[in-house]
Amino acid sequence: MISRRQLLQHLGTVPVAGTLLTLPRALQAPVESGTSRDFFKELGVRTFINAAGTYTALTGCMMHPNVIEAIDYASKQYVSLDEIQDKVGERIAELVHCEYATVTAGCFSAITLGTAGVLTGMDPKKADQLPNDFTGMKSEVIVQKSHRVGYDHAIKNTGVKIVQVESREDLENAINDQTAMMWFLNYHSHEGQIGPEEWVAIGKKHGVPTMNDCAADVPPVENLWKYTKMGFDLVCFSGGKGIRGPQSAGLLLGRKDLVQAARLSAPPRGSTIGRGMKVNKEEVLGMLVALETYLNRDHEADWKLWEGQIQHIHEAVMQVPGVETEIHVPEIANHVPSIRVRWDENKISMTPNEVRQALRMGHPSIETVGGGESVDMTTWMMQPGEERIVGKRLVEILSGASKT
Repeated sequence: MISRRQLLQHLGTVPVAGTLLTLPRALQAPVESGTSRDFFKELGVRTFINAAGTYTALTGCMMHPNVIEAIDYASKQYVSLDEIQDKVGERIAELVHCEYATVTAGCFSAITLGTAGVLTGMDPKKADQLPNDFTGMKSEVIVQKSHRVGYDHAIKNTGVKIVQVESREDLENAINDQTAMMWFLNYHSHEGQIGPEEWVAIGKKHGVPTMNDCAADVPPVENLWKYTKMGFDLVCFSGGKGIRGPQSAGLLLGRKDLVQAARLSAPPRGSTIGRGMKVNKEEVLGMLVALETYLNRDHEADWKLWEGQIQHIHEAVMQVPGVETEIHVPEIANHVPSIRVRWDENKISMTPNEVRQALRMGHPSIETVGGGESVDMTTWMMQPGEERIVGKRLVEILSGASKT
């Protein structure tokens, strides 16, 4: 599966408009919910069928109508930001079986705030010192070299030094009296020499808190409690991916003392590194309702729907001579039915990049991912029925380029 960083390379020139399908009310996007204005059309902003997945560059997910309803409800009344965070945090902790939780401004924010909480504890004066003054605080966070893919900048925002390790021996030798935390990137679990269980065990052996970045690791639903139960002190999730909450929200889960300490660097406090990481009352409530809705879904039915949609695209494109497909499920992160479409370029005179661009520039516009060898797709962010449009357009493009 293409990374989010790589995806940006494929988002070149785009058409100014796509199409929106007329769907049952429960499946409609917010633009359909009671407004007569087509704002995106007015602005000249394109819409598209999302066959790529929950990428931030593609605005993540579509929120469930329950979430939209909660956001609308919250927008009409005032509450104390700290109070709603307290109450929602308690409720979320109950739902995902951990000590405590808070809603953050995305997973990146959860990492920054969680790291800050580990550094400062419940001392507001220390929270004010970050990121330049580490008086009375530890100043190093250990990360596996293979887990350094850019998102660790969320840790560096606190001002700490990142220490890279590769082997268990490296890790044991790197831990010292300045080691504040050990950070793990879950979707690179198989890229490093140290797995999550061993990472936790070593952290506990030395009394060093551990954090797991699980941004895109829902589904499966049990991941919401798997890693806190494994022993990670803090676990971070994106809210606007598989949970289908606000794209600008996330979750910080784990030890109550550390999550509460993280809140010292979060709004409404104004002299901390997290002041700009605002989550408003609408997003806080929306995130709770998104989580409740997600937990109550029929996950087996969702899976069967996605499998059927992928199978439809497979059957459609296999009509074109020279095409082959690979149906797969990524083991970690974006763990949903997916498809890679390849073809013999001696029979079809287009490259995967050219096909992706043709899908993007068509009407409706369709976003996919992949590298130079294939066009890759998922269907879990599609509206039911859009897989037929995707399959048809892909067949049209590939057939049109056929040399036979």
